[in-house]
Amino acid sequence: MSELQHPDSRSFELVADLYERARPEYPPEAIEWLAEQLDLREGRTVLDLGAGTGKLTRALVATGAHVIAVEPGEAMLAQLQQAVPEAQALRGAAEDIPLPDASVDAVTVGQAFHWFRHDEALPELHRVLRPGGGVGLLWNSRDQDSPLQRVVNDLIATLVPPKRAIAFGSSGRLAESDLFGSMEERRFTFVQELDADALVGRIGSISFVAAASEGERRRVERELRELVAANGGVVAFPYVTDVYVSRAV
Repeated sequence: MSELQHPDSRSFELVADLYERARPEYPPEAIEWLAEQLDLREGRTVLDLGAGTGKLTRALVATGAHVIAVEPGEAMLAQLQQAVPEAQALRGAAEDIPLPDASVDAVTVGQAFHWFRHDEALPELHRVLRPGGGVGLLWNSRDQDSPLQRVVNDLIATLVPPKRAIAFGSSGRLAESDLFGSMEERRFTFVQELDADALVGRIGSISFVAAASEGERRRVERELRELVAANGGVVAFPYVTDVYVSRAV
């Protein structure tokens, strides 16, 4: 497995195709706000760091900006290249970005900033940004206020690793750095309608579920299918999308 990857993120390599199929894209309102804040348009260059299978990359391409997508995982990168051929795709890590100094106008990170080694990654983000360039962090998170999500949490509770980082909580590492200025935040919401197959795929794409034993994965799948059947064959699966923007100083 690639040495470029955070050890806890390597399980995504096992389910790269599932991640591409099952994970949602970002709501248009969130992308619109991000693009406005980072001035993403024709003639600008944006680095999508930790790009995964290109869930955020494809939305960035639509802004007209030149998009460079950097991803450490070989399987994830292969999915990205197939899904978003318009982007320039490179293998690399946040701690060692394969780009020259001051080469991009903005950096975006979708669903990945919490995997970075921040003491190494933040100076790298600052290095590749042009003066005053912006950084945008995004997370699609399961809405924890939803009764459905609380049921799902109970189904997978025994699989959660000890001391697992809370994803959007790590955005504070950017705000605390003297390399970046004050942070603006916005929250957006959306809902997916999922049948049993889609729900099993979505939960199966969670890193610690993908890394679980076959017996545990089968148990989770069985209970998820029972949950959907009890709700008439389809469940409303709510998300919140948190977006954070800061600028290099």
